[in-house]
Amino acid sequence: MKLWKTIGLAGAAMVAAVALGIAAPEMAFAQDAAAPAAEMAAPVEAAPEEIAPVEAVEEAPAEEVAAIQEKGDIAWMIMATILVVAMIIPGLGLFYGGLVRAKNMLSVLMQVSTCAMIGMICWALWGYSLAFGTGFEDGPLAPFLGGLNQFFLAGITIDSEAATFTDGVVIPEFLFIAFQMTFAAITAALVLGSVAERMKFAAVVVFSVLWPILSYYPIAHMVWAGNGFLFEMGAIDFAGGTVVHINAGVAGLVGGILLGHRSGYKSEPWPPHSLTMTYIGAALLWVGWFGFNAGSNLEATSGAVLPVINTLLATASAGFAWILTEWITKGKPSMLGLASGVIAGLVAITPACGTIGPMGAIILGLVAAPIAVIFCSVIKKALNYDDSLDVFGIHGVCGIVGAIGTGILTAPGLGGIGDAEYDLVGQTTTQAVAVGVSFVWAAVASLIVFVVLKAIGLRASKEAEEEGLDIMEHGERAYHP
Repeated sequence: MKLWKTIGLAGAAMVAAVALGIAAPEMAFAQDAAAPAAEMAAPVEAAPEEIAPVEAVEEAPAEEVAAIQEKGDIAWMIMATILVVAMIIPGLGLFYGGLVRAKNMLSVLMQVSTCAMIGMICWALWGYSLAFGTGFEDGPLAPFLGGLNQFFLAGITIDSEAATFTDGVVIPEFLFIAFQMTFAAITAALVLGSVAERMKFAAVVVFSVLWPILSYYPIAHMVWAGNGFLFEMGAIDFAGGTVVHINAGVAGLVGGILLGHRSGYKSEPWPPHSLTMTYIGAALLWVGWFGFNAGSNLEATSGAVLPVINTLLATASAGFAWILTEWITKGKPSMLGLASGVIAGLVAITPACGTIGPMGAIILGLVAAPIAVIFCSVIKKALNYDDSLDVFGIHGVCGIVGAIGTGILTAPGLGGIGDAEYDLVGQTTTQAVAVGVSFVWAAVASLIVFVVLKAIGLRASKEAEEEGLDIMEHGERAYHP
């Protein structure tokens, strides 16, 4: 199908949602767990002796005290939001770009950046409302979606507030929206690593609109909203193991299978064209990930410190475990292995970073990396699918390891912050159920989206693949002789 028709479908999807938003009633956002206000008794004036005894005087009604906004919390959450943006642009773009062939470098940068930008716009138009808004509380959709009342951020002003994990402490709702916006943006962009070097740019545009509606927003609501299906079940996902990594990893697997192998796959050697770029991207991802993990605490308190140390230790242990695995099995530790191990550790610690101890973080990294090595080499080869940049092998697999590991390592006997009555078996079972639900939901949703894309033109032509998507789709080259 011609390019203009494909882009038109993306526009139609956006227009339809915009129209739905206009029809939606405008209501202010209501937090599921509103912070209780402190009470202050009104002063009672002294009465003359001839008036009734003191015990007969009625007390004045209590007055609610406004919730508190701390400047430090606001400053920290602004910084955390900026750190996550740095993960995407330029972090993820450079990490992925360095791994592909030189003729596709710009296409990867364009796809990642454009997908993230569309994701940000759609989050403000309808994504936030579907994930965290109101309107579906009394219906069957309540466990899976928020509602339509906050389309176009209706009813939300600069004075609107969002609850934190501390009673009586809030942050501006616009700040919460911005922070969550970056999660939605990077999740869809992560998927593109699986289909790199063979997916049309126009298809990427349509994917960036449709996939979050069917997969990201519902899973985000199920896991993080107070009335979400998995939240009410008791699943722990501090910063996005299921919402971001399993979701993106499974979508990438589905997309890679439906697109098929790249032209020349397995018959030609395709080493990364710039491991230097990949290293820079991995380093930026590690730095930005502190915003991702510690920012999920929503406050500049001691609760943000545990994710910081865990993000350091799990990433370091996974990075070292990956190169050690290569050293033992292949005889040489590689730069590519180091970068891949860093990402594996970051992914694995994401759901667990706020509830397990530092020693647990080291264990999680040491376990996750070798498992990812097996999936990225042995299992991918055996199943014969082309996951271009191992999105499923790293994000999907380590997301699963991290989510289940959260249930085990949160136990106080293993250094976690669970209470004395923590049910290790019960919580781990709950984590496994959350993994299963997220996996199946993401697979079905992604299958629908990619089948639609395939019908309208998903894959680049053989000529474009051979010549390179940079010049064929964008009329540019990253490098010139």
